[in-house]
Amino acid sequence: MLRVPEHEAAELASAILDVKQKIRFCSICLNITESDPCSFCRDESRDAGLICVVEQPLDIIALDRAAAFKGRYHVLHGCLNPLEGLGPDQIHVRELLTRVKEGQVREVIMATNPSLEGEATAMYVQRLLSPLGVRVTRLARGLPSGADLEYIDDVTLARALEGRQDL
Repeated sequence: MLRVPEHEAAELASAILDVKQKIRFCSICLNITESDPCSFCRDESRDAGLICVVEQPLDIIALDRAAAFKGRYHVLHGCLNPLEGLGPDQIHVRELLTRVKEGQVREVIMATNPSLEGEATAMYVQRLLSPLGVRVTRLARGLPSGADLEYIDDVTLARALEGRQDL
């Protein structure tokens, strides 16, 4: 940075400020977006009764790239991980419960990563949603254990969505 001309450093600083001012979380699904609600939540062709729950915004990109899911999303921004201080109050489960209680949601697909923390999060959310009468499913087990969704190929993701099972 010390060798960069001052005008280039100023442009970088300005670009960072633009991101900070323009990018926000969608008020519905908590995805990152420039417009609220985000393009997924505004898209009337998407099935509002089907919500896919992911850990991070990058997971949405991976799932949408597979073109097998036509519902809407919900981003938790993490998963339960007591060692890192992430409990139920640090991830966006409460907002998911509100969406399910308010809307016409008939199925929630838990697309958390196939790790110990992802599994614990999926089980926790399933316990909270089951009294509400909504179907809770999980991506099929064909996903490699310990892998992150953003690195999974399109075919594997598409098959995992098609082969989802009740929790």
